[in-house]
Amino acid sequence: MPATPAVPIRDLDPNWWRQAVVYQVYPRSFADSDGDGLGDLRGVTSRVGYLKALGIDAVWLSPFYPSALADGGYDVDDYRDVDPRLGTLADFDALVAALHAEGLKLIVDIVPNHTSNRHAWFTAALAAGPGSPERARYLFRDGLGGDGSQPPSDWLSDFGGPAWTRVPDGQWYLHTHAPEQPDLNWKNADVHAEFLTTLAFWADRGVDGFRIDVAQQVSKDLPEVLPSFEQLRTPGAYPEGQHPAKDRDDVQEIYAEWRRLFDRYDPPRMAVAEAWVPAHRRVRYAAATSLGQAFNFDLLRANWDAEQFRTIIETNLGFAASSGASSTWVFSSHDVVRHATRYGLGDGSNGRAWLVTGGTDPVEDRVVGLARARAATLLELALPGSAYLYQGEELGLPEVAGIPADRRQDPTFVRTGGAQIGRDGSRVPPPWTDEPPSFGFSTAPAHLPQPAWFAG
Repeated sequence: MPATPAVPIRDLDPNWWRQAVVYQVYPRSFADSDGDGLGDLRGVTSRVGYLKALGIDAVWLSPFYPSALADGGYDVDDYRDVDPRLGTLADFDALVAALHAEGLKLIVDIVPNHTSNRHAWFTAALAAGPGSPERARYLFRDGLGGDGSQPPSDWLSDFGGPAWTRVPDGQWYLHTHAPEQPDLNWKNADVHAEFLTTLAFWADRGVDGFRIDVAQQVSKDLPEVLPSFEQLRTPGAYPEGQHPAKDRDDVQEIYAEWRRLFDRYDPPRMAVAEAWVPAHRRVRYAAATSLGQAFNFDLLRANWDAEQFRTIIETNLGFAASSGASSTWVFSSHDVVRHATRYGLGDGSNGRAWLVTGGTDPVEDRVVGLARARAATLLELALPGSAYLYQGEELGLPEVAGIPADRRQDPTFVRTGGAQIGRDGSRVPPPWTDEPPSFGFSTAPAHLPQPAWFAG
């Protein structure tokens, strides 16, 4: 195990994350060091000086694990390794050392809701068959109908299409995302132990914190007779905290277990939940006995309206004061249309319908969008709490529309037959220079096509 690099005493403040500026790096689309058109860890390391000059406090590194990229790296084959296309564990250690040498922290993504279908556990589950301990790590069910050929329920996945996939022996497994992302069964002790081992593995390598993907979906309690999809998504159909598949009260037992692990380190490791839940529920994930912080997406979903902003800010500062948590603020990420574009559309939308038109309807006003985006980011940086910025936000970078269908990578595009364009437009590698073939990102064309206007 590599030694954790020496860190100045001032950087050991256990509360550094409460007022931090965190910069999200999507590693496959940040900087490419080896000329294959795909960003990598050495590329990130080569830009540490740039990151330091921005004045940030920490880097949030999106998934870099081995993956078939069925969902941009969120389909994880091995939670304790690096995708060979992105580098090695030695490259990861070098990145940690480079960041720490500049006084910057590192937060990494953890994906506990599901593995990939190439994960060793899932291949073992398929081989072992129904009723096996291996299969009990996931959510397998027998099908309906006389021959079990019908799925256990009519549920749809978050990416479109059925949420159940049948395996050769006839059983079905649940995937709330893509079929390549089978959901884990968090009632299984093996799952708990595996993730505690994974969290310690990265904390021991010097990682300062963790971003928890879809934190609200991890715990599930599925009845023998499954409800319909309509009932599942009907507001008020279940008592608060007792929904079968999301935002269950008992998910906090998992995160309390994690918190005990985090607090064994000096300083304690921080964590932030990606939890798409109402504000009064979000504070549970941000409790000191849980993950400690949770993303606040309320401003991200608001219209360009001062009174909306004021209400959201006052409400969330109130929740933070009452819970002892630290507020967070965010306007853009790898999952949403960049706010420089959203604010330039003039229709108060999230930009998804605009993407379907190829970015032609409504007409984007980039001057207005950029001015509003700058103002929003300035507001974010002035508010109490942590600001989470997305790579390219410092440029006021707009969304990239009109990516050819054969170049799109987001599973949402494929599974909805193009009805939903997906998130590729926010994941296009940003420009570093005005030079071809990929504006300083690589010596090769980028894995997602960059528009000519990036030169400006």
